[in-house]
Amino acid sequence: MAPTSANHLPRYYPMSEKSVVRYSNLEEQVSKELKWFYVRYMNNARYLYVDSNYYGIVWPNLILFVVMHLFYFYGLYMVLRIWPVGGMVFCICYGEIAGLGVTTGAHRLWTHRSYEATLPLRIFLCMCHTMAGQNDLYTWVRDHRLHHKFSETDADPHNSLRGMFFAHVGWLLTRKHPDVMIKGRTIDMSDVINDPVVRFQRRFYVPLYIFFRFFIPTYLPMRYMNATFSQAFIGLFGTYLGSLHCTWFVNSLAHWWGTKEYNVKIKPRNNFFVSYITLGEGFHNFHHTFPWDYTIGEFVWQFNPGQKFIEFWAKIGLAKNLKRATPEQVKNRLENARKIKDQNRLLYENDHPYKFPHDY
Repeated sequence: MAPTSANHLPRYYPMSEKSVVRYSNLEEQVSKELKWFYVRYMNNARYLYVDSNYYGIVWPNLILFVVMHLFYFYGLYMVLRIWPVGGMVFCICYGEIAGLGVTTGAHRLWTHRSYEATLPLRIFLCMCHTMAGQNDLYTWVRDHRLHHKFSETDADPHNSLRGMFFAHVGWLLTRKHPDVMIKGRTIDMSDVINDPVVRFQRRFYVPLYIFFRFFIPTYLPMRYMNATFSQAFIGLFGTYLGSLHCTWFVNSLAHWWGTKEYNVKIKPRNNFFVSYITLGEGFHNFHHTFPWDYTIGEFVWQFNPGQKFIEFWAKIGLAKNLKRATPEQVKNRLENARKIKDQNRLLYENDHPYKFPHDY
């Protein structure tokens, strides 16, 4: 339920202190810190009061995204029509390497702990993630764990039930729902912040972001491809925004279109298009069913470069303890999904109906 201001509440609800149940310590703590919402329980119902002058569109973010997309479309034109073939290859390779930091690093390693990585590999993946420019690792992991734990609820940062546009990019253009702020405090991030690589990136993220996301993609084309500063700087937005949209499609398109072989009651779907543009992240129904599986897919023939990279790193000793769902677990989920489709039965108790949080 979207936040409701006090003006929108029915007048017949009593507002005396006797009708108000004291809200939880966590809700009280967060609301006092942020000072733009508070929670009350009346007549066995939960009401969320917000300051309408604060909640809504974040205009600086919206203006920034509009400007960035203007650069993006012009940058695509420059890359495709003006830059030499070498420049196009450089942009694609830079984007794919950055994508590794998101898919195999922030997602499969730090968020879901689907495998273990040595220090050199963690440093490499952290560098790749910084190249992608998708916020620091700590913030990325916290938001994604929150997405898994409270999927398709108000505590989900990019709740797809609020529409495909919101799930794709709208969640970055509006103020976070208060439940995101409240339940975000319940996510255990101790394993992440205890990693010195994550702490270093978080502490120096701004200079690292400027160096890897803007300086290198601008300097190298100028140095080796005879590009002008304006060509190189604007051209980098062609790959930057492109990679961002590829990641956002996992949150939007893979929750709206595709197949649901493993758990038919949840929104995430297996989407081959999303898999092709995200190095194998599009088997989303499988992933939300077995989030700890490093493959994010059942079959070896599926397009999944991220899986191949992890397996290669394991062969050369940089990764270990690769986790997979057992064939029995996969078989049981497939059989239960078929029963639901055929007999319209409820999921068995260990499935996630999105009324309760589950592990990430």
